[in-house]
Amino acid sequence: MKLILKQLWLNEQMHLINFKTTNMNFQFKYLCIFLVLIVACKNKSSTTKSLEVEEVIPVTTHLLSNTYGSKELQVTGVLTVEQEAKYSFKVGGVVDKIFIDNGEYFKKGKLLAILKGNEIEAGLLQSKLALEKAERDLKRVANLFRDSVATLEQYQNATTAYNITKQQYESIAFNKEYSSIYAQRDGFVIKKLVQQGEIVASGSPILVIGEQGSNEWVLRVGLSDKDWALVEVGASAKVYLDAFPNQHIQGRISKKLLTPDIASGTFQAEIKLVINKVQPAVGMFGKASISISQTYTFQSIPYSSLVEADGNKAFVFIPIDSGRVKKQAIEIFSFNDDYVQVKAGLEGVKEIVKSNSAFLNESSLITIIRN
Repeated sequence: MKLILKQLWLNEQMHLINFKTTNMNFQFKYLCIFLVLIVACKNKSSTTKSLEVEEVIPVTTHLLSNTYGSKELQVTGVLTVEQEAKYSFKVGGVVDKIFIDNGEYFKKGKLLAILKGNEIEAGLLQSKLALEKAERDLKRVANLFRDSVATLEQYQNATTAYNITKQQYESIAFNKEYSSIYAQRDGFVIKKLVQQGEIVASGSPILVIGEQGSNEWVLRVGLSDKDWALVEVGASAKVYLDAFPNQHIQGRISKKLLTPDIASGTFQAEIKLVINKVQPAVGMFGKASISISQTYTFQSIPYSSLVEADGNKAFVFIPIDSGRVKKQAIEIFSFNDDYVQVKAGLEGVKEIVKSNSAFLNESSLITIIRN
């Protein structure tokens, strides 16, 4: 009986121990969850506080002032020569030989191209035989007229026929002379338009020639109708050729063409260059800044102030009293090496943001750094 009671007491004690252990585990789990929630709330609170702290962007500004000056047009074009000629044959025929190639230099009097002479020689021989017959007929009629056998009308008709035949012979002989192309001046071939063996019509261009002379290089540029109207003959220009990037060539507007270029639709102007140190070639690409005579009022701003530039439209940021900025649209007048010239959009504005413009928006908080 004692053994039974002892066993019951031990079972009761083990049950109490298990209950306490389970209760402690349950309390420990809730304690861990509570601690995790506290840490999470603290982290959330600190994150919220960090988000509430707005970033202040340091900037520098550019003070605006009115500038008076002339506009410079930025244009591009292709280099060619002022004295350009198209050589052709006086008569049509088959091209026999072309003795020169693209870019090749030649001297005055050089034979450049000839036609096959079979047809021309045959025509010239036929005309010569007709002239000899007309001459014989005239002599015979003249003798008969002296003997009063032929009438005056017959003599006059024979004389007229002879003169007509003679003029025809001289015309064919003249054409034969111009079935060969000779250089009229020193120069070089800009472009060879036909090849040996091709059939060409009378007057069809065969060679485009640049006649060599001093300072006869021109940059042919395309302009819009408004820019064409602003440019004046004699206006100065600075030209930069891509082949010689570190050198600028002085020039002036020598000609304004009165008809547009069919291919591009632009109005053409020619800038005559004064070339001393470099030896260019026809077809080189160049850029030019052309000065115009009209005077304008504008504000000059640095390139770093611009945001979202597109053509002559752009934006800048203007600082306001609350430490914020305002995005302002502007119209660009022109560009130069150092500044952007603004035509409109900054009326009444004293200063604009110069640095860090790319990092700003209208919600940004700024602090201005004064030098």
